Amino acid sequence: MKRFDPGQVVATPGALAAIGVSGDDLNIYLARHQPGDWGDIDARDRKENQLSLEQGFCLMSVYTLSITGVKIWVITEADRLPTCILLPEEY
Repeated sequence: MKRFDPGQVVATPGALAAIGVSGDDLNIYLARHQPGDWGDIDARDRKENQLSLEQGFCLMSVYTLSITGVKIWVITEADRLPTCILLPEEY
């Protein structure tokens, strides 16, 4: 069940390369992000995402790619128009 619309989804070249190496399907991470499975974030950030859902702020998920263990971030902006998938060092 979707909790929000991610708008246009974009990904950085670094994230696309990392996903390509891992062999993961990017749609799996988007399917987790939309219903509120925020992945590998701590309790404080989970609370922040809940507040962000209610108040219309940015939402962030962190996932670890299989095989490589590389972390990717999925960030939906406050206006819910763009969602960007990127590596932490690309932020």
